Amino acid sequence: MHNDPVTEPKTYGDQVAVVTVTYSPGETLDRFLDTLDKATDRDVEVVLADNGSVDGAPERAAERDNVRLLRTGENLGYGAAANRGVAELGDEAGWIVVANPDLEWDPGSIDTLLDAARRWPRGGAFGPLIREPDDSVYPSARLLPSMGRGIGHALLGKIWPGNPWTRSYRQERATPSERTAGWLSGSCLLMRREAFDSVSGFDPRYFMYFEDVDLGDRIGRAGWLNVYVPSAAVMHIGGQATSRASAKMLAAHHDSAYRYLSDRHKGLLWQPVLMVIRAGLAVRLKVETRGSR
Repeated sequence: MHNDPVTEPKTYGDQVAVVTVTYSPGETLDRFLDTLDKATDRDVEVVLADNGSVDGAPERAAERDNVRLLRTGENLGYGAAANRGVAELGDEAGWIVVANPDLEWDPGSIDTLLDAARRWPRGGAFGPLIREPDDSVYPSARLLPSMGRGIGHALLGKIWPGNPWTRSYRQERATPSERTAGWLSGSCLLMRREAFDSVSGFDPRYFMYFEDVDLGDRIGRAGWLNVYVPSAAVMHIGGQATSRASAKMLAAHHDSAYRYLSDRHKGLLWQPVLMVIRAGLAVRLKVETRGSR
């Protein structure tokens, strides 16, 4: 009788690596790296997955110790570039931090996330509390967008911010507490590498937006937990790269929203609903970009 060989799961070390996707990040990258020094007591390897920067910031940053520049060769989008960065890491890195380059780290924030990971052995992804520059708290731990919540938020979120679907989806009125979530903001995630591997990382079809929603959903389906850890905190300054191409980014957001919902609602019965969603998103895009032309 022939027995197929059993593939042993890959084992990783306990080191921490940080992967950040850069696209002409400017001076924010310096603050990211300066504050990262105080975010953990561990030695951390940093990989800059660069999508075609022209401002010289990643090249300057790569002169620092433990910072490596990986040129992707083109603008792959956020998730695909993050995957490339993770693929560069050795097996000693069992913990991956994927973060935007326009973050400032609170002292000890990564170590606090690692402490939480020990409390949640089935935790696959851990997200800190994210502050805006005005010190308000960004709702970074949310429910997954069901068809009802997804349609209501996608179509009405901008024109009626207080609508019940958006309030439910964003979970912004919930008191910050350590808890599980449907998904966590991809602007800052600590991930157990075996959890990242188990879902093959980010889905590269999402150029930008919803790649973190999709990842959180797939992590949950694979048996892992998404854990919000507000005792760890970072500040998100806001993306320079996206502000320079707002109309293009809005179109990418709407494309990604439709992809997420259509991937999860297949079959002829859903086609009329999806057609209405696509039409509604097209109208919303036209309204939102009217003044930018």
